Amino acid sequence: MPGDPVATHIINAFHIVLPEGEKWFIQCVKDARPHLKDERLLEEIKGFIGQEMVHSRSHQGVLDQILERNGIDVSRITAPAARGNADRAKQMAELKERNPRAWRRRLRFELAAVASIEHYTAVLGQWIMDNRRLDEAGVDPTMLDLLRWHGAEEVEHRSVVFDVYKAFGGGYAMRVLAWVVSLFFLYWALIGGSLYLLRQDPTITRRVTFPRVYRSYRRSVRRGTVPGVFRLLLGEAPVYLRPGHHPSKVCSTPRALEYLKTSPAARSAGYDPY
Repeated sequence: MPGDPVATHIINAFHIVLPEGEKWFIQCVKDARPHLKDERLLEEIKGFIGQEMVHSRSHQGVLDQILERNGIDVSRITAPAARGNADRAKQMAELKERNPRAWRRRLRFELAAVASIEHYTAVLGQWIMDNRRLDEAGVDPTMLDLLRWHGAEEVEHRSVVFDVYKAFGGGYAMRVLAWVVSLFFLYWALIGGSLYLLRQDPTITRRVTFPRVYRSYRRSVRRGTVPGVFRLLLGEAPVYLRPGHHPSKVCSTPRALEYLKTSPAARSAGYDPY
């Protein structure tokens, strides 16, 4: 975003957490899949896994080809996440053999956490698809299309993990607990990740301080070029925590499909609207 490094890196923070985050989402759904019977849901899981794999590769490309080539090292965050994903399969296999009930409980909690995060990615996807102020601000069109394509697919598959969680025996209390944990993770990803990137950006010559960053962030929120983090995280609580909530009640699938029909990124990823 020209002339606005704070807004730029708030958005870039997503690129740091998404490659390994998407791999974790896939692992959770794959672990649950053999225990599900609903053929429609199993078919949706297949599409979900395919989309998330492409998302992970696409955002990894941003890290490799844009951020790291411009002197921003993100390995301090991505390396521990990659190790966590690599270790998880062994941990879950050992736990399943030793204590199947504990394995189911852990997987159910992870699915609930992923479902919480998927709610926010869908809401953000709708926000970025509908936000014309990003175009007016001169955001790089290729990067903007990448984010809108990803956002549209998040809207499209927003119900999948929630439905997997419910089919795997997930209840309301665990959904609330997992939401609380996810809230802290998302806060760290957006705030901590943004500050981390800003302090590494070789084009920023002034000292990066929290008050200075916060003032710039508030200006961007007022301009509509970044979402209000606190409003996003806490404002969605009454929606997601409603006992009768289902993801199909939020966001617009027709709007997402409409964008995917014209998106260069979607076409590059092999999306076929027909």
